[in-house]
Amino acid sequence: MNINDYINSGILELYVAGTLSETESKAVYDVMLKHPEVLQEVLEIETAIVKLTASLSPQKTIAFNTIKDQLNNASDEGKVINLNRSKSKWISYSGWAAALVLAGGLLWTIDQKSTLEDQIQTVNIEKDFIEIQMETSKTDLAETKNLLNIIRDQSIINIPLKGQAVAPEAYATVYWDKKDDTVYLDLQGLPEPPEGKVYQVWSLTLNPLTPTNLGTIDDFIQDDNKIFTLKNTNQSQAFGITLEPAGGSQTPTLEQLYTLGALAAL
Repeated sequence: MNINDYINSGILELYVAGTLSETESKAVYDVMLKHPEVLQEVLEIETAIVKLTASLSPQKTIAFNTIKDQLNNASDEGKVINLNRSKSKWISYSGWAAALVLAGGLLWTIDQKSTLEDQIQTVNIEKDFIEIQMETSKTDLAETKNLLNIIRDQSIINIPLKGQAVAPEAYATVYWDKKDDTVYLDLQGLPEPPEGKVYQVWSLTLNPLTPTNLGTIDDFIQDDNKIFTLKNTNQSQAFGITLEPAGGSQTPTLEQLYTLGALAAL
């Protein structure tokens, strides 16, 4: 899976909007657990929606002249003759001031409520992020323990792969579990492939030399641990890794052979 293409596909926006089916939402959630960058993108989408919602709320400002004009209009409707004009004028100004204070206090309360709601939403998002991170850490720890148990099993065949002419400093290790036809690849010693290229793993028989494709490592850059799992049902005598165009090749490009190693018994 190309994570950048997945993020740009628009499915994360649909996930946040809640328009996906239960099966589709579960699939997105599984990807989030496996790829932290997808989780981060979902959180950023949620945060952007919260901010956008706040920015589109009605403006909560009332001009002084607007309140004054409304009070003036209300006082004109009564047409009551006041005996004490100075006292009436003072009461009128006092009413305007009280209205302004009341309006200001109301606006401040509304603004504080909106700010508090935004803060609560942010805290909830951060809480969800931490919970997902904790769940991811637990999953990673369990997978690491399981992997260690596998490669420490005495029945596992350990095949070191040495760097070849195109990359003398490169190295890798294959852990072959023949009981369930699985190879575990430690590719920490390979350089990051250039854009448009992927590493492809080959099972080899030596006499005559016959390569069999085991698959490409499409998520090499995104995987921090550089540990990958592939199926191998072949009677392998050696393993090799080449650099190929995205999508892989039918036969290995020997000029781009990065690592090669044979079983110790040979």
